[in-house]
Order: sequence, then structure tokens, then C-alpha cells
Amino acid sequence: MADQNGSSLELSFLQYQFINEKTDLLTTIISSVVLFISLLFISLNLVMFLAMWSKPSFRESSRYLLFGQMLLSDSIHLGFATFLYLCSLTKITLIKVLCSMNVLVSSTTFRISPLTLAVMCLERYVAICFPLRHADIATPRRTSIAIAVIWFLGSVNYVIDIIFLTATDAEFLTKNIYCTHERLFLAKWQFDVFQGFNGFFFVAVGITVISTYTGIMMAARSIKAKKASRTVLLHLAQLCLCLTSFLYSSIERALSTVTLAFFKYPRCLNFCLLILLPRCLSPLIYGLRDEGVRPLFLCYLRCGHWRIKPAII
Repeated sequence: MADQNGSSLELSFLQYQFINEKTDLLTTIISSVVLFISLLFISLNLVMFLAMWSKPSFRESSRYLLFGQMLLSDSIHLGFATFLYLCSLTKITLIKVLCSMNVLVSSTTFRISPLTLAVMCLERYVAICFPLRHADIATPRRTSIAIAVIWFLGSVNYVIDIIFLTATDAEFLTKNIYCTHERLFLAKWQFDVFQGFNGFFFVAVGITVISTYTGIMMAARSIKAKKASRTVLLHLAQLCLCLTSFLYSSIERALSTVTLAFFKYPRCLNFCLLILLPRCLSPLIYGLRDEGVRPLFLCYLRCGHWRIKPAII
């Protein structure tokens, strides 16, 4: 009976993800707002990324390499996540193999931001607590290796899912489906692995930021480094925003247990607050606060990139 109830709830959740009602005016407005916000912040993120990439000094700094990686991954995630969300609202189906590729990119970049911010916290910890060794530890080469490890950790279980689908699903290349991550789960162990990875990243990133924050605050108090403490607080705020994104699937499943009429609009709010908001605010708050990035970004935004030569502080 428990298995039947679980299967019933799972079926209800999958059905609710693609509501079989006519799209009403409010849903159309919400879709338009979501699309506008995503395109706006993708454009701003890419302008900031290109502005930073144009200066060799930024490309040689581990701090800005990590920040540029976060800008790029957040832009990719905004694009793919918004596409999949709009497909669910408009009831568009995709071939399963195409859906798998979209889910792979969206889900991988979903995990990249909190992992990147955790590494950025470690970089700030080394810079503040071991300033004489920072240049030797945080080299561009080691930063590139760290970025590669981040992408591997973020994508490994999704790649396993796709390999499993390719080997076991005869309709993988031909069947059209409503595209969500849950519809790609053929076995219970896939969902268990997915939840396990999310739980591991949530705990690991949380421990990393708390431990580095504690160490940096102790050092900052002893040397009265107010700017350093503000930077760490900003990292903490960014990480809290990104970590809330791990609650998205759990909240959506909880919403699916209520009535259809109640599910529609809280789901939109859930997507905007837990998926869009962290990816929109974090890069801009960090970038516009930075004394090296802000003038260059504003100048590029006005298409005047030849007028300014910012220095990294």
C-alpha cells in the first residue's frame, strides 16, 4: 500500500508539472516576466564577463577567474532553466535525447554556483589568513584545475543518468516527452543518487563557508580588516541564496500534494525565488561592488570600452 501511495504521489507530481489547462492571462504574464528577467540578466552577465575577459590582469587572477566562471555558468543556467520552465508552462514536448541534453546542462550549471562560491571563500581565506603564500597557492593553473573539478562534480551523476538511459531505454532517440528531470528517472536508485548528491553538496558547501567565515572573522578582528569581513559576509549571503536553490525540488514536490488550483501560481513563485533570484542578484551584487570590475562593466555597458583601464585592488 505504501508503494502504491508513493507511486500515486509521483504520478500526481509528474502530471502537475504540465498542467493540462488552457493558459490563462496571469500565466501568460508570468511567463513573459520570467523570460524578460532571464534575458535581461543573461545580457548583463555576459557584458560583465566579456569586460573582464578583455583585460589580461583579470585573466591572471584566481579571484576573477572564479568570478568569471560563475558569471558564465549562471548565464547558461538561466537560459536553459528558463527554456525548460517555459516548455512546461506551454506544454511543449521534446525528444527524450534532446531533453536529456537540456537537463544535463541546466542541472550541471545549477550546482556550479554554490561550488564556485565555496572555492571563492577558500581563496579569500588564503588571501586574508596566509597573504604571503596566496600568490603561490592561488595560481591561474590551480584555479583552472579547481574549475575543472567543479564541473566534474556538478555533472557526474547526470552523465551516469544519460548513459543508463541510452543503455536501457529503447525509445531514448525517438520518444517525445514533457521535459523535466524527474521524467528521466527510470529507476528508484537514480532519484536516490540525485537526492544524495544534492544533500552532500548542501552540507559540504555549508561547512566550507561556515569554517572559512569563522577563520576569516578571527583574522579580520585581529587586524581590523573591515573590508575583508564585508567581502566574506557578501560571500555568505551569496551562498545562502544559492543553497536555497537546493530546496526547489523538495518544495515543488510538496506543492504537488495540494490541489491543482493552488499548485499553479506558487510553483511560479518557487521558480522565481529559488532559481532566478540567486542567479540574477549574486553576480551583479558581487561585480558592481568590486572596485576593479564596476567601472569596466559600466563602461562596456555604455559601449565605451576604450576609455578606461581599471586596476585590480
